[in-house]
Amino acid sequence: MKTILFTLTLAITSFILNAQSVVSENSDKGTSLKVTVTLRGSGGHILVSLHNEASFMKQPLQAASLEIKDGKAVATFSHLAPGEYGVVVLHDKNDNKQMDFEPNGMPKEAFGISNNVMLMGSPQWNDAKFEVGETPVEIEIRL
Repeated sequence: MKTILFTLTLAITSFILNAQSVVSENSDKGTSLKVTVTLRGSGGHILVSLHNEASFMKQPLQAASLEIKDGKAVATFSHLAPGEYGVVVLHDKNDNKQMDFEPNGMPKEAFGISNNVMLMGSPQWNDAKFEVGETPVEIEIRL
């Protein structure tokens, strides 16, 4: 259990600190992905990372730190080549850019992945992946 939580913390912290944008070879091409995060809580920021299978739970392709307005935060990732992607989201309530845990190892801050899968451990690629084609895509992730 501690290994799973440590891995999750490390991955989320890593994508925040080392995020870089990777775009298709021709930046005038590709499509966009709009990610809307809805949540009950307030305060802090929403941290969103975009991954492909090779980068999942490692360094993201693109990442964003978003302000929360009226229970929502919206990120747009541009210049995406067609393929499979996954999104990981963290509600960083105290703005320390990492996931915080209770003494028993349970997360203190809400997190989620694309497809809104309920998690009982680290996120898995097969649960998070979705297809991006030639047209813009919009997804919603609920925390």
